[in-house]
Amino acid sequence: MSAGFRDLKVWQRSKALAVEIYRLTNRSPLSGDFALRDQMRRAAISVCSNLAEGDSRQTNKEAVQFFFIAKGSLAELSAQLEIAQAVHALDDAVVTPVLTECETIGGMIRALINHRRI
Repeated sequence: MSAGFRDLKVWQRSKALAVEIYRLTNRSPLSGDFALRDQMRRAAISVCSNLAEGDSRQTNKEAVQFFFIAKGSLAELSAQLEIAQAVHALDDAVVTPVLTECETIGGMIRALINHRRI
């Protein structure tokens, strides 16, 4: 990953989101639901990892492909958060701001994709 990419807000925010997901999934009762916990962690890590990998690619076409994968992982994470909320593994007060952050990051990734498609 280029040093400049670490300065991009979208990568910083996606990394912070992954850290927050780790914190949330360490809490009970979600800490005992290994399948959902691990899937949420993998999806969150995938967002910032694919942003970084896309940035390292030689062409915009390759970069955009990885940015779309990051966007897909973000959609997975949002769905998993809603499932955790529905089964009462996470409270609404916890999930709502995280879902809002997912929407914000999704918009940032869309903007990045549009910028790199030019």
